[in-house]
Amino acid sequence: MTDRHLRFHERSEEGGPQVHSAGEIQYLLRAEKRLCDAISGRTPLAEMLHQICDALNSEIGNIISLVALPQDDATGLTEIVKTAKLFGLHKYCSADVVGGEDKILGSLEIYCTDPRRPFLRDVALIERATCLAAVAIQRHKEAGNQSCKTTLKRELLT
Repeated sequence: MTDRHLRFHERSEEGGPQVHSAGEIQYLLRAEKRLCDAISGRTPLAEMLHQICDALNSEIGNIISLVALPQDDATGLTEIVKTAKLFGLHKYCSADVVGGEDKILGSLEIYCTDPRRPFLRDVALIERATCLAAVAIQRHKEAGNQSCKTTLKRELLT
């Protein structure tokens, strides 16, 4: 394995893009900068998670992915699995979306057209997608909490 290959898979402590010795930023997902901008721009959560999955699907190829949240209807997830099997899709992998204090925020479910396992490069992309999903979910929750606080403050002042 070359030194350049190892540097490509190193992560910054903040979990963001990697900066190489030449000062060049290396993103694991080609669409990562756009995704980070969308997260910062308060894109609705469902749309943001869809964009993350679209970027991952495009990078790996021949897969379909979705982020399932804990509050999602369990029967809905069961229906997704049944539908995937109906269309001849196979489970590619499942990865937890983990937030601060190792709290499970959801899971990334991935299906593919042929039975196979992720390559090492795919694992790095999947890990990055789960990190982006975690940030998006946490930002959404923070925005919701802030909105509730603002509403409560207005109600107390009136």
